[in-house]
Amino acid sequence: MPKQPEIPSLGRPLRTPIFRNLLIADVVSDIGAFMQSTGAAWLMVSLNAGPMYVALTQTASALPFFVFALPAGAIGDIVDRRKLILYTETWMVCVALVLAVLTIAGLIAPMALLILTFALSAGDAFETPTWRAVLPEVVSKEDLPAASALNGIEFNFARAIGPGLAGLVIAAAGVGSAFLLNAVSFAGVLFVIAGWKRVVHKRTSPPETLMGATVAAIRYVHYSPAIRTLLARSGLVMFFASGLLALLPSLARVVRNSPTAYGLLLGCFGFGAVLGALLMQRARAHWSSEAVVAGGVAIFGVSTMAASTLRSLPALNALMIVAGAGWILFLSLVSVSVLNHTPDWVRARVLAVSTLVFQGAVAAGSATWGAVASRLGVGTALLYAGAGTVAMTALALFLRLPDTTVDLTSWNHWRLPVVKYSAETPDDDFGPVLVTVEYQVAPEQVEEFLKAVRQYRRIRRRDGARRWGIFHDMENGHRYVETFIVASWAEHLRQHERFTKADRETEERVQRCVISEPKVRHLVSVE
Repeated sequence: MPKQPEIPSLGRPLRTPIFRNLLIADVVSDIGAFMQSTGAAWLMVSLNAGPMYVALTQTASALPFFVFALPAGAIGDIVDRRKLILYTETWMVCVALVLAVLTIAGLIAPMALLILTFALSAGDAFETPTWRAVLPEVVSKEDLPAASALNGIEFNFARAIGPGLAGLVIAAAGVGSAFLLNAVSFAGVLFVIAGWKRVVHKRTSPPETLMGATVAAIRYVHYSPAIRTLLARSGLVMFFASGLLALLPSLARVVRNSPTAYGLLLGCFGFGAVLGALLMQRARAHWSSEAVVAGGVAIFGVSTMAASTLRSLPALNALMIVAGAGWILFLSLVSVSVLNHTPDWVRARVLAVSTLVFQGAVAAGSATWGAVASRLGVGTALLYAGAGTVAMTALALFLRLPDTTVDLTSWNHWRLPVVKYSAETPDDDFGPVLVTVEYQVAPEQVEEFLKAVRQYRRIRRRDGARRWGIFHDMENGHRYVETFIVASWAEHLRQHERFTKADRETEERVQRCVISEPKVRHLVSVE
């Protein structure tokens, strides 16, 4: 039996000063964020707003992630990520201060609260893809699972502490004080990011436009089997797993008609996620990531099914601890897999797409299980949702976690052609560009060559090509011509940077079949 690779300890990423400082600052900021969301909900009720306004508070917090996630990811890959985080943090501080001042002065109204809540969440939506994308920049690849687990611990600790702390502050000093503390909580992140000496990799290709970067993100996901597998698996699991958290308020009301019971159940879920993150490294030392992920999904599904029958608050609290542990086992390792299979140039964008899939699955699942509960009852809905979650462990047979050892370091070894510009081609935006690659193939290697070169289709399309083809010269039996069209010369220059060491195997397979150096030509449309 092969020996399991050594798993780094959970605390090893904390040896990196920038990660440690960011983690400490982030836990303070997230506690402030949970205080703000709790205070906003309470303030809306206190303003005697109708149920619609109360419900719209949650909409104002969630909507920016659907509206801005993808363009935010594109911007995060185009600009300096450190500066983008500084700008978004500064924006959120300003919005939080305005909200605090208006509330303390007694000038806040329901509509103003909704607008400011939306503005605050918009800053978070713009920052989130970039914030997740910088993780591989501050820790090594080997420490990514532990760093992701620590981030999960931080977030769930804040979720367990923030609402309760907000209740104490609101009772003692009013909602405005909770909003003011949220504004202050951003100071740590601003201080740490301002002092971060981030290494900025110099680009050798022209920068992308916002629209071009967005299209490139969708194209990259479409032509990346590993990313599609991870998104499909997480979306399917989250559709069923969303049932427990969506129906938890209704379950708490059935067990004990008290908001305190709901808060206690959420706190136990967060505490369980912390425990699960602490145990994850030990589990990975004994079992594969596939087994740990499937186990986490099974634990969460069984917990959901058990919640359908329990009506004792202490028993449900214990069950939520178990469910939280299963939740974080799945979520952390899938998130790490997405990071490991995304190169730096498109990382924030792919994470934005991942967020859209995740949030969309949660939204669709919550609506579905809410409808089932309305028709058949909360217990039946939880039973079906739990059974569906357990059934999703079978995805390990069809949508297995991709290999985590893939090397996505840029491998820009192609020779850039010398282009003679004319009056008709003044800059890098001219195009479209037709690229042809001529191969002289040994007769006994034709079959192997065709198998290998067809793998280029996915790579070329993933990195920017709009069309691709392979042709056989009828007048020269040894000659095969690969063709692909790129939108512009600038986009072709970016293709050179996007080729990775993981693609090297495909190129080596092709090179073993040819008898001379391939000839590359670049043709520009004259229309």
